[in-house]
Amino acid sequence: MKIALINENSQAAKNSQIGKALKEVATQKGHEVFNYGMYSAEDEEQLTYVQIGILAAVLLNSKAVDFVVTGCGTGEGAMLACNSFPGVICGHVVDASDAFMFTQINDGNAIAMPFAKGYGWGAELNLKYVFERLFEKEGGGGYPPERVVPEQRNKKILDEVKKHSYRDLCDILKELDKDLVKGALSTKGFKDFFYANCKDEKILNCVKEILA
Repeated sequence: MKIALINENSQAAKNSQIGKALKEVATQKGHEVFNYGMYSAEDEEQLTYVQIGILAAVLLNSKAVDFVVTGCGTGEGAMLACNSFPGVICGHVVDASDAFMFTQINDGNAIAMPFAKGYGWGAELNLKYVFERLFEKEGGGGYPPERVVPEQRNKKILDEVKKHSYRDLCDILKELDKDLVKGALSTKGFKDFFYANCKDEKILNCVKEILA
């Protein structure tokens, strides 16, 4: 599985710590991590939590990655931004139990964490525990065991609802503020990783057109 890490500007200084914990756990489980930044608060390209949603949607819908780990001060803004787009199911994850139940019950493809609120002593341990439970086993297994069947049924219903309640991603991107979208897709990480991993020609051409 390909996993993207994305940090917005207010919490960019923590990218290295988050990335280290994520890579340590993900690598042990056979996954590959792509750090899309921001890498520091001084990065030339600045990402807002709204732009995180844009970037996550492009990466997931193009299958450049399979999962996105992101967040902001509280995690709420990043979660809302990600869920504003088709093809993204983002959960708000604070601790390990959140991580496990989100992946097993909701079988999403992104999480948003609080990287300021409650981020104190033991923060690096919490990151490790979250990632361990998040990627402990394949998503959608259900929890608790007696709820597996209805939860898997509800996930299929949700996927079907999302198909009808969202428009085509490329149409959305072209109608949004051009500078907002360009800013999200102009980071060093995007240039380094997206083009090599994108598997959707329509989205690839859409991105090239927007950045031209």
